[in-house]
Amino acid sequence: MPDNGSTQAKAATANGLAAAQETKRQRIRLLIRAAGMLPVLLLLCIGFHYLSEGRFFTGQNLGIVLQQAAVNTVLAAGMTFVILTGGIDLSVGSILAASAMAGLTMSKLPELSALWLPVAVLTGLGFGIVNGALIALLRLPPFIVTLGSLTAVRGLARLLGADTTVFNPSIPYAFIGNGSLTLIPGVASIPWLSVIALLVIFVSWVVLRRTVLGVHIYAVGGNESAARLAGIKVWAVLIFVYGISGLLAGLGGGMQAARLYAANGLQLGQSYELDAITAVILGGTSFVGGIGSIWGTLVGALIIAVLSNGLILVGVSDIWQYVIKGLVIIGAVALDRYRLQGSART
Repeated sequence: MPDNGSTQAKAATANGLAAAQETKRQRIRLLIRAAGMLPVLLLLCIGFHYLSEGRFFTGQNLGIVLQQAAVNTVLAAGMTFVILTGGIDLSVGSILAASAMAGLTMSKLPELSALWLPVAVLTGLGFGIVNGALIALLRLPPFIVTLGSLTAVRGLARLLGADTTVFNPSIPYAFIGNGSLTLIPGVASIPWLSVIALLVIFVSWVVLRRTVLGVHIYAVGGNESAARLAGIKVWAVLIFVYGISGLLAGLGGGMQAARLYAANGLQLGQSYELDAITAVILGGTSFVGGIGSIWGTLVGALIIAVLSNGLILVGVSDIWQYVIKGLVIIGAVALDRYRLQGSART
């Protein structure tokens, strides 16, 4: 006769072991999800340092990487808000150019030159609100609206400068473009562009993770119909996220103007929207909305900056840089699809 007590004890032990293993697997998945693309960023840094014969991890080069990442980080932060709702904003590069042109034009007026940066930011905000209103109130597809804005706003940017480059070597607040904040005198400093980018990331994190508005943004991206039935004003959320995307594109335009002392409506901001979208997707935000992290976006922006800088250091030609970046974009979309399939399985 089998011992029922012994059999039950063995079954309980087996169930306990299975539960412990499942818990362990869940913890590993959470750890991998939390780490995101950070290991990839670290491997890229180490790899480029080795391939460039020790030129990557120098103070000067790291400062360049941080400067290169700053504007894309700001644009990608705004793009994160939009993609979290399941939308897309293809117009941020054009809005950046138009905002920079508006700001630089204002900076050349002696009595109003100090207002150039607010003008740049408000110009971007205005374009963003128009995009949001068309999408939220007229129910037009975000892809079509922002694709149209990409072209139309680029034309306005060219009109603002009469299709020429606008210069102002004495632009106010130029230190934000080329100066650095000293952390340890004579030892360590950080570019002001990077300080601004980090502040944008922190404020974005507060909004998304510590406010009711952030909960509503995730809810709209997760299920817009359910969010509407729950009493969330979906139209207001959509106008907000596209307004934020435009505002941060305007800030990015001001940052570029301060860095270059110049702006050109035709060339400035070209393809910036692709880098911003890639940074967001690499950072773990899903194209379908409702899933994502602003800190992941920061890591994604750093990956793109490290990739661009590292390819130059190792002597890769411009042509192959475009090819590699294109493959990274495709890889980012494939990664997003893989993450979605993994979420469905678990």
